[in-house]
Amino acid sequence: MKFLHSMVRVRDLEASLEFYCTRLGLVEISRRDNEQGRYTLVFLAAPADAARGQIELTWNWDSEDYGSARNFGHLAFAVADIYATCQRLMDAGVTINRPPRDGRMAFVRSPDLISIELLQEGDAQAPRDPWASMPNTGVW
Repeated sequence: MKFLHSMVRVRDLEASLEFYCTRLGLVEISRRDNEQGRYTLVFLAAPADAARGQIELTWNWDSEDYGSARNFGHLAFAVADIYATCQRLMDAGVTINRPPRDGRMAFVRSPDLISIELLQEGDAQAPRDPWASMPNTGVW
């Protein structure tokens, strides 16, 4: 058995691609439009994991309410520098819901309210401000 992908339903494909690709740094691997089924599938991956660990964004062309999406859980990505990643995301307008106070873990949310866990690759960095004293914002 091997992991293939996780599927996330999205309300606005362009807003989701802006978040996952432009801000988070994933790359689009493939895209499939299904006229008969009225949906688009876009497969994304972290640049170093293009052959595995993909995320499938499913955009149903007809409007549908998915609720708060809290029941999905989260997607997790290892990052080389948790502080630099969170700063880059904040500078791009992304709310850091759970800051990396411990130098190890942070959470943000996609435009569709999917929680994204960011984990420091290797050992945790030493805690430092502004992150160490930054409060949580919202839920993750």
